[in-house]
Amino acid sequence: MPLTIPNMLTLLRVVLIPVFLASFFAPTEHRYLIAAFIFWFAAGTDMLDGYLARKLNQSTKFGAFLDPVADKVMVCGALVLLSQDYNSVWMTVPAIIMISREIIISALREWMAELGKRGIVAVSIWGKIKTAAQMLAIIALLSRYNEFVINIGYGLLAIATALTISSMVSYLWAATHSLKQEA
Repeated sequence: MPLTIPNMLTLLRVVLIPVFLASFFAPTEHRYLIAAFIFWFAAGTDMLDGYLARKLNQSTKFGAFLDPVADKVMVCGALVLLSQDYNSVWMTVPAIIMISREIIISALREWMAELGKRGIVAVSIWGKIKTAAQMLAIIALLSRYNEFVINIGYGLLAIATALTISSMVSYLWAATHSLKQEA
């Protein structure tokens, strides 16, 4: 495993996952803000490691594998925590949709890669916008800062959910021809 700066940032994000989870359950008055800050920091390392990998020409197969795994574990973990903590259909249904989409698209990308057609389901601009809305929603909802911030979080969650469905449909549509050939 090449220990490049982007790979170190990805490994840091993996290490932050249990720290994030522990902070969420810590018996402290500011646990929500601390968890939101850790999630925000981890989301920042996600953007930074991708940028640096391209800028410094340090893309590696290890990074290409671990980066999306770290992202998905962090996001799915946060969505599960928020679903449990908010105990609301307005949180739980979007969480189920988002987690399901991650599983479906990950499996689709793996299958398309086996067919030598991974480029068909490469990350699109809509996937990136979905991720940004999702991350901001999670940060706002984790923070529980005040009612206004929570409502912004719910609004961003609704946008992220719509983009989640839209991007999933787009990826599945792009792969339809290959899926039909293999079926």
